[in-house]
Amino acid sequence: MAKKKKRKVENENESKRKKARQLKNKKSKSEEKSKRELKQQKKELKRRKRKVMLVLILLCICVTVGLYIYVNKMESSMVLKEYFSLLQNKDYDKMYDLVETNLSKEEFISRIKNIYEGIEAENISIQIVTNSKNDIGNKNKITYNNSMKTVAGNINFINTVNLNHIDNKYIIEWSSALIFPDLENEDSKVRVKNIEAVRGTIYDRNGNAIARDGEIYSIGIVPNKMDETTDLNRIAELTKVNVDKIKKSIEEEYVKEDTFVPIVKFSKEEQDRKNELLKIKGIMITDAKARVYQYKEATSILTGYIQDKEGKAGLEYTFNNTLKGKDGIEIYIEKNGEKVKTLTKKEVKNGDSIRLTIDIEMQKNIYEEFKEDEGAHISINYKTGEILALVSTPSYNANDFVIGISEEEWNSLQNNEKKPMFNRYVSAYPPGSSIKPIIGAIGIMTNSFTPSEDFGRSGDKWQKDSSWKDLFVTTIEQYNETANLENALVYSDNIYFAKAALKIGKENLTKWLEKFGFNQDIEFVQEITKSTYGLMDSEASIANSGYGQSEMLVTPILMASMYSVFANEGNMIKPYLIYEENEENRVKYYRENVITEKNANIIKEGLIQVVEKGTGKLCKIDGKTIAGKTGTAEIKKTQQDKDGEEIGWFNSFDDENTLIISMVENVKNRGGSHYVTEKVRKIWEK
Repeated sequence: MAKKKKRKVENENESKRKKARQLKNKKSKSEEKSKRELKQQKKELKRRKRKVMLVLILLCICVTVGLYIYVNKMESSMVLKEYFSLLQNKDYDKMYDLVETNLSKEEFISRIKNIYEGIEAENISIQIVTNSKNDIGNKNKITYNNSMKTVAGNINFINTVNLNHIDNKYIIEWSSALIFPDLENEDSKVRVKNIEAVRGTIYDRNGNAIARDGEIYSIGIVPNKMDETTDLNRIAELTKVNVDKIKKSIEEEYVKEDTFVPIVKFSKEEQDRKNELLKIKGIMITDAKARVYQYKEATSILTGYIQDKEGKAGLEYTFNNTLKGKDGIEIYIEKNGEKVKTLTKKEVKNGDSIRLTIDIEMQKNIYEEFKEDEGAHISINYKTGEILALVSTPSYNANDFVIGISEEEWNSLQNNEKKPMFNRYVSAYPPGSSIKPIIGAIGIMTNSFTPSEDFGRSGDKWQKDSSWKDLFVTTIEQYNETANLENALVYSDNIYFAKAALKIGKENLTKWLEKFGFNQDIEFVQEITKSTYGLMDSEASIANSGYGQSEMLVTPILMASMYSVFANEGNMIKPYLIYEENEENRVKYYRENVITEKNANIIKEGLIQVVEKGTGKLCKIDGKTIAGKTGTAEIKKTQQDKDGEEIGWFNSFDDENTLIISMVENVKNRGGSHYVTEKVRKIWEK
């Protein structure tokens, strides 16, 4: 048992020793493996470090190279940008320091300045597209977008330029192509061509040109064509230009031997003047474009005139923006006298023409009849409102302003006591008896009296009562017939209409006068003076207003509109001047049904009798029915004033849609309104 027990212990010990050896061997192997792995890790770490260092070295090299390239690109780009910045600021001297060119500084500055300032370049900018190293030489090649605003519009293009790296700085290889790619050299030019817009024509209703662009003569002297026979005094006489001024023009610094020296312009109608001038050695006559006013004085107040392409008066001024259009401009490159390329172009927009309602024959007839008088005249189609004639007399010739008016001629116009440049048809005047039909219409419309009511005879002067003191209403022509509305119109009875105004009363009278357009702004293509009736602050002033005196003022245009009521069944037409192509739009009313058709016809019949047997009988024409009313307005400081002026009116219409209003100033001692009536008859007879 002891032996067994001993063996058992020995076996257990051996087993323990064996396990210990195994454990030791295992531990030894593990330690050896760890050493190998650690060694391997150290090798890998070294390898990685070498790799990282290599990468870092390569990266540094790349960054250095990249930075070098970037700095070079930035430097070259900055030089080019500086060049265009200096150009924008017109610092041409400093620009020259940035370029290499075969041009001298003066030549370079002259070319740059002439081109860029010639096209009025501004907002000049560039945007770099590419910047690369040129394979040939130490250069940078830059492609860039160039843009600028010019007088003819924007110019945008892509261009390329080389910059040389010399002495540690970049210099621009300059040529004319840097301005524009197609501008090859100094022989190529940049041209600016103005394309003048044609001003719109002013036509009458039938297509006759009243104002249009045409041609005139330009008279000048060519020095090397003159000889000992050239008589400057004779030239001065024919051109109406001072001889000293002619001599001074010839001696101007710009004048060379073959220079055409302009002296004066005149109409192509002046053939005799032209032929006389051509007899003088040294004279040259060429055609020149100009505005032409075909009908001269007959339409000049209406059309006005232009100077320096701008309307200065009349319709030329009112419709200036419509008529003048917009000039075009082209900027292009020229080589050897031929256009190579258009850089930009602003298209010309010719002016729009306007067509008037004017009938030029009626316009001329009225002007010729009254051209020596100070007056205003309007003719309308009383069914539509179309103005057939609009005349202010005396007048001037609008062509003189286009050709060139001398200081002497201008002073003559300005100092002329008849004021030939004053537009009378937009001004207001005392209407005198011409207002009576309107007063009569108001009276019967307000039931203030009836057409047949007899106001009673009052002799040649009348006052309501003694409170008027020494103020009397007087009338020229007495009659033995009933003092009713028709007879009062026929004989132009001031006393009747003074009584009528009092019967109507201030409230009704002013209310209805405003219905007829008084104290109202009348819509028209030109500004019209407002027609007014005054304060009417006493019975006497109300009475005097009844026959167109006191403070009452009326424009000829409103007068035409008011009289249309009697010709047009009670409808008050609106006078207008621009022709309506659409027939549906041709009838224009200021107010419809101002009075009833019945009452309109009552007044109309009275006006017919005025011409048949009354104050307007000087306008009676066999076989033609004309209705009319005379009016003589006195302009005097007091009732006792015997030296005051007189204004004469005659307003008339036929049964064929035509109405004529005529007003003439200063008719005293010339027959008053009868002077006007007789002249209007001649117009009707034509």
